[in-house]
Parts: sequence; structure tokens; C-alpha cells
Amino acid sequence: MSDPSVAMITGAASGIGAATAVCLAERGVRVGIGTFPGDPHDPESTLRDVHDAGGEGRIVEVDVRSTESVDAFADELVSAWGRVDIAVANAGILREASFDSITDVQWHDMMDVDLHGVMRTARAGLRHMGEGGSVTVISSIAGGVYGWQNHAHYATAKAGVVGLARSLAVEYGPRGIRANAIIPGLIRTPQSTDAVNSLGPEGLDRAGDYIPWGRVGHPREVAEVIAFLSSPQASYVSGQAIVVDGALTTAMRD
Repeated sequence: MSDPSVAMITGAASGIGAATAVCLAERGVRVGIGTFPGDPHDPESTLRDVHDAGGEGRIVEVDVRSTESVDAFADELVSAWGRVDIAVANAGILREASFDSITDVQWHDMMDVDLHGVMRTARAGLRHMGEGGSVTVISSIAGGVYGWQNHAHYATAKAGVVGLARSLAVEYGPRGIRANAIIPGLIRTPQSTDAVNSLGPEGLDRAGDYIPWGRVGHPREVAEVIAFLSSPQASYVSGQAIVVDGALTTAMRD
């Protein structure tokens, strides 16, 4: 009997990352719960949920702005469990700023987390993957589909990760490794409920009026798609950007 698969997930203390850790644990995958030391959310909560799901998890502090830190994340999982089969590049930040006010520092900070951090996570995981491996990068409808005023740096980064996933799918396909992007719509996460940089709770509630599904999404609904893409059942799905948005981006507004 082969050893269980191993996943490295960044931004796994809350939101989509935490939900993904639980979804994968339910499927027998060992999960590396990557968490940024400055994140106010408690990764122990994710670990408890993983254990409650009958899974095995390991909390690892990781700063996706650092190549050394991300490489150490993957190396720790290999040391503990002997392999890395799945990489989910989920860690990200969101900051509001009008384009004419964005400084070079603000622009580069956004890219360093939301684009370069995704690249570092994929690269670290791929170094250990064999046939059947899977990389999933998290984009957004902002950049992945739409533009978003006062968020040009965020949208640019999120558009970039889609191109990254497509290129990795082509480059690593001959090795039997898949790469895909998820484009979440409006999902109720700590990031989207930030009233300063995003819609906030009231804005999310109003969004249900124009989403065909009648509500915003839940992290679990995105995580289920990530878990499918990470599984053998998605063995011929690669290079795709899959929108999970309750038909928001396909609806004509009145």
C-alpha cells in the first residue's frame, strides 16, 4: 500500500486555504498547513479541523516573500512524510489604492506576495513532485476576469498567476504533472470581509442581489474544486482557469 499523498498549502490558517486543508484531509491527504507568522488567524484551528476530519496535518510557518522560507516549507514536509504531491498557492494580500497614488513599494509588495509568492510555492513543490503531481494557484475574478478600480496592483498579480498556471501545465505535462488556476468569485473570507480593502460584510450581503446564485460563495465551495483538481479523478485536466462564482461573471446586469 502506497503512502498517502502530501499537500503543501499556503495561507491555510483561514478562508479558502483552511477549507482546502480539511477537504484534502477528508480524502486521506496529509496536509502541510502553511501560515504566515503575522497572520491574526490561528492555524491551530485548521489543524483541529483536519484532525476532526480524520486527517494528519502539520503547521509550518512560511513567508511566501522569501524563497528560503518557501523552500524550507516543502523540505520540512519531505523530511516528515517523504514527499510532496500537491501544491496549493493560496497565500495573498489585498490592499486598496488608486492607481495614481500607488508607490513603487506598494506595487512591488503586492507582486512579491500575490504573484512571486505563488511562483515560489509552485517552484518549491514541483522540485519534489513526480508523475501525478498537481499545482493549483489561486487567482481572482479581479484580474482573472474583471478589472477592479483602486486595485490595479492586485488585479495585475491575479492575472499573472493564470498565465503561470498555463505555462507550468505545458512545461510539466510531459512529466505527468498538472497545473491549474482557480478564479474565485465573491467568497465570504476574512479578506473579502475587510471593509477597508474589500467589500466588507455589508457589501458582500448586497452582492447576493446580483449574483445569479443569490448569495456569495463559501470557502468550502472553492476548496472542493481544488480538491478535485488535486485528485487522480482530474488526471486529464491541466492548464485551465476554472471560475467558481455562482455565475456572477456570466450574468448580464439589468
